[in-house]
Amino acid sequence: MPRSNNDQLPATYVASGDWPYAQLSGDAPVSAHYGQAFARNLTRAMETSEIGLRALGDRAGVSHATISRLLRGMVLPDLGTLARLEVALGARLWPGLEAWSERERP
Repeated sequence: MPRSNNDQLPATYVASGDWPYAQLSGDAPVSAHYGQAFARNLTRAMETSEIGLRALGDRAGVSHATISRLLRGMVLPDLGTLARLEVALGARLWPGLEAWSERERP
């Protein structure tokens, strides 16, 4: 479902490769780049912490289905979900401006 600003779901902008390590299409909005970098950060933090979806969901108070959708680029996190996941993992997950500056340039 399109967001109110007409951006599609982050993973719909994959041009080649597999989410979240794919190359995004040239028309991918900043939200797709942020969503991809967030998914990579979340994946790494979960691997480092050796925690699975259900355990993280229980620890963070976020449903494991939501975490799965975040990892697959099907949604972007709201601020409350982001905060709960960062606290539960003890890691910074939101990529900030580097997500936009690191994008592939045409």
